[in-house]
Amino acid sequence: MESVPSSPPAAHPTPPQELLPPMTAHEASVEANRCLYCYDAPCLQACPTHIDIPTFIRKIATGNLRGSARTILESNFLGGTCARVCPVQELCEGACVLGPDHTPIQIGRLQRHAVDHVQERGIQLFTPAPATGHRVAVVGSGPAGISASAELAKAGHEVTLYEKRDLGGGLSTYGIIVLREPVEVALREVQAARDLGVNVVTGHELTTRAGLDDLLTANDAVILALGLGAVPALGIPGEDHILDGLQVIEASKMEQPTGVGTRAVIIGAGNTAVDAATIARRSGADTLMVYRRTEREMTAYHHEYLFALSEGITFSFLTQPVEVLHEGGQVTGLRCVRMGLGAPDASGRARPEPIPGSDFVIPCDTVISAIGQEKPALAATLGLDLDGGYIRVDDTLQTSLPRVYAAGDCVRARGNASTVMAVQDGKIAAASIERALGRTPHVTLKPTPPAEVREHPLYIEAHGPVPTSPNQTAAQSAPLAHAPVTEAHHG
Repeated sequence: MESVPSSPPAAHPTPPQELLPPMTAHEASVEANRCLYCYDAPCLQACPTHIDIPTFIRKIATGNLRGSARTILESNFLGGTCARVCPVQELCEGACVLGPDHTPIQIGRLQRHAVDHVQERGIQLFTPAPATGHRVAVVGSGPAGISASAELAKAGHEVTLYEKRDLGGGLSTYGIIVLREPVEVALREVQAARDLGVNVVTGHELTTRAGLDDLLTANDAVILALGLGAVPALGIPGEDHILDGLQVIEASKMEQPTGVGTRAVIIGAGNTAVDAATIARRSGADTLMVYRRTEREMTAYHHEYLFALSEGITFSFLTQPVEVLHEGGQVTGLRCVRMGLGAPDASGRARPEPIPGSDFVIPCDTVISAIGQEKPALAATLGLDLDGGYIRVDDTLQTSLPRVYAAGDCVRARGNASTVMAVQDGKIAAASIERALGRTPHVTLKPTPPAEVREHPLYIEAHGPVPTSPNQTAAQSAPLAHAPVTEAHHG
């Protein structure tokens, strides 16, 4: 049997730290002053939470970091997390008008500069409205749960946020590698929700329909922000010796042993697989990612693939694992088979088909699986209607049960699961509950550029004076309108 070529020499272990350093005040000022402050800015349209990007950048340029952060956090309460983990190359920066001929504005790093300024100093930007007497329970303190809780608390409702783990923050705390987001950033956002009056209860897990009924009895509404489950089983011999990619990431974030040896193979080709491979590589292991399709079908963003290559991670495409080899409890190799691509499957990607007699072994001492996550099993236990295993919701994010809403990855039957989409879901669910309670929601969708942007010389030079026809004025007069849910929910 053949073996794949050995990987490059192992990297020296790299201490956990953020990949990109914070901007200095001078760097942020110079970058902010490159912005053209576009009318009907494409970057704003490309942001799923519709942050008013020209306005927050203009405020950085004028030295108003507090005002800049407020602009960001009004639309995206997890602005610190999203500044770090959003695929900005695919979203706001990818839409920047400077992109085709120049370097796009570093929107993500500017956003981080402003939000970190206020959060590191504990500056409070929002004051809750007077108490309404209404109560809402939110289950799950990941991005969707925190986003919904914050919006409801700002509106004056009494919100209790339940988290089954010891720390709040969900995916941001446990599932995003340190070089993208340190734990303290996620915990600052949990604390920001507490500062609005949200009662964060950790170590409390919803497991039964009776438990949900109890929440409905005590509250006017319930939001389920359950996320997804563990990495699914591969169903191959020796699978007990495979490490769960999410658990490897969690161990790394909690500064616990990851179990990674000197030669690691990662199964999968999504963004989480790249993260797990990065941890292995930076711990000093020769690291190889195996994927049953080709580079073209990878679910990881292309820039993540390029990042992995730059880290010294190698790839074996058209490779299907069939058995984990081990002796005395120690992994010795991963038996694989070569694949060919056949007709497209239900996902539209070419179906991988094994090539007879093409078995080979990859020598290794660590195998990590990162092939996605299981659907939320609790949904069926709660008696909710499902859509392909995800929780079925309508355009208001209400489930099949009255007064029960769902948000985040657990409803992502269509579109891409991401932190920023979960944040937008939280806003939509909060606004829907506001309406159900007979109130007018205040959820910022596409804010009107303020005068300090519209009247800026660079803005006028690039776009001319802002049109003032009656139709356009009316279109610009509703900065607090609720998002069309189909657009925000499904991208």
